Amino acid sequence: MFEYGYIIVPSIIIGFLSRTSMLRVDYRQYPSYPQGVFSHLTLGMIAASLGSVAVPAIVANEFAAFTFLSLAAQQFRDVRNLERQSLDNIEPTELVQRGTAYIEDIAKAFEARNYVTMLVSLISSIGIYVLIKLGISKKYSIIVGAIIGIVAFYIFNKAISRQIIEDIAEVKPAKISFNGAFLLINDIVIMNIGLEASREIYLKNGIAVEITPNDENGITTLANIGQRQAIIHNASVLLGLRKDVDEPDFTPIARRDPHTGNVVMAIVALEPDVECLVEAVKKTLVLESAKRKPLQSYIGRKAAD
Repeated sequence: MFEYGYIIVPSIIIGFLSRTSMLRVDYRQYPSYPQGVFSHLTLGMIAASLGSVAVPAIVANEFAAFTFLSLAAQQFRDVRNLERQSLDNIEPTELVQRGTAYIEDIAKAFEARNYVTMLVSLISSIGIYVLIKLGISKKYSIIVGAIIGIVAFYIFNKAISRQIIEDIAEVKPAKISFNGAFLLINDIVIMNIGLEASREIYLKNGIAVEITPNDENGITTLANIGQRQAIIHNASVLLGLRKDVDEPDFTPIARRDPHTGNVVMAIVALEPDVECLVEAVKKTLVLESAKRKPLQSYIGRKAAD
């Protein structure tokens, strides 16, 4: 299949670049830098290679090589399991844990991105091969095939992109107060804070938000415990937490108002900037496992009326 290098090499490059563009190292620090990034880039190269050799393998009747595509699916499922296991192993070391739903969402995202890489390379190679068969020169076929791959990547990337809390709810600052020993956020009871010193710290350094869903879909999504845990984790990572392992009074908590479906959250942050907290909550991903759409069903629409 070496004579098909003009198909394979450009397709690998386009696929690898698509995987690179989907890789982010941000405040969540996962994948960790540099080992995790290197691992995922290597897997991206493998996925791009598998996608790029499919067309030449069929043309050259090398069906044994083509069967590697079927093995890729199992390989990427194993990647998902490894991601889940790795995050599960470090979960006990987190001051505020991600939660199993968030971990599963991260693992599925990495699996899906490898599939996108493979498909982008496959589509690029198909485009180059078809254009050459139509009599177009190799140079222009490669250029157009690369453009086709970029368009395919854009479509796939949009298809697997996820919503953030800002898309399904309004987030605004909330007021912290106490009724005796009970901590209240916008008059919603959160928990009992027994120590007077802890209550003073909440009043001095505590900040809070109220999350108001836009519709019934948002209400049901935010009712998910895993989604609320993801919000708490992200806010704690971004703002820092005035808490150690033996200080349960300062554990951030999110409660749901059973009457309205609104969610309120309080945190004693190292950086008590409520506007930063609002932005942190807004930018939290809506977890795939938590997402619900009751309004798309007849019963859900009828119940909402």
